[in-house]
Amino acid sequence: MELRHLSAFITVAEEGSFTRAGERLHLVQSAVSAAVRNLERELGVTLFERTTHVVELTDTGRLLLAEARRTLSAAESMRGVVDQLHGGLRGTVRLGVMQSHRPPWISIPRLLAGFREEYPDVRVELRCGASAAHARDLREGRLDLAFVALPAGAARSLTLTPIASQIMRLACPSGHRLAGRDSVELHELAEETFADSPADWGSRIRVDRAFEAAGVERTVHYEVGDMASIVDFVHYGLAVAILPPSVVDPAADVRLVTIREHAPSFATSIATPADRELTPAAGTLLDAIRHTAAAERRDSALPLSRGDLT
Repeated sequence: MELRHLSAFITVAEEGSFTRAGERLHLVQSAVSAAVRNLERELGVTLFERTTHVVELTDTGRLLLAEARRTLSAAESMRGVVDQLHGGLRGTVRLGVMQSHRPPWISIPRLLAGFREEYPDVRVELRCGASAAHARDLREGRLDLAFVALPAGAARSLTLTPIASQIMRLACPSGHRLAGRDSVELHELAEETFADSPADWGSRIRVDRAFEAAGVERTVHYEVGDMASIVDFVHYGLAVAILPPSVVDPAADVRLVTIREHAPSFATSIATPADRELTPAAGTLLDAIRHTAAAERRDSALPLSRGDLT
């Protein structure tokens, strides 16, 4: 079984097209098709249902895809070890970052600039997206590491290393009926109109679970894919929101009110797959992230967390 055949199989599965897979692998379509046919012949199975317009995995193909990814990952780890023995760290690391909100106390551009200076032969590919999507891509082998804001219960088959945590608070316009309060309970917010992030974002998952734990239903009228825009919706009186304090500009005309019970925490972690070893390059970047987060947290004089990191 050749690794290039596995690579072709995985790429066709991800692209849903032999043509797009060829473009991604810098191969002609016929070469990709031949690689997949050779793999099917060797395994004695059909991996794809092919029609004029659609290429879909068979049930067998879906079962074998995860194993193919694990096999390629193991091969990459072996290459990384050999590279280290020859005096240099090389390879590609696929890093997931959260959409539109950087993790507290860590600057990803500064982190990557320092990492590139020390390891110039390691390429870091950034994938921007939601925490739930990153979790899925980590499990399926499309990412090596990812920043996520998931509770542990939503992080099946992943290892979470805590980076930072904040207790989320109610954000409301300065003229809102609750703006003058020191604290509120979630049941007092049942009739409010909320702005929040999409359902697969880690922050939204945590807030939804807090309301479920409190036995309170709420209405999310505005789904916004940008934390700063959520603050603007609050500022202009269109909605209230539950947000990490760090995303609210002190100059904004927005009040932050403490939530007394069931207050969700915005806990940022770096997630890795629990069922496979990291490549040397990915492991080295993980160590750099841990070191950088600890240093920036120490410089900020803020604690790792308040509240539950799970």
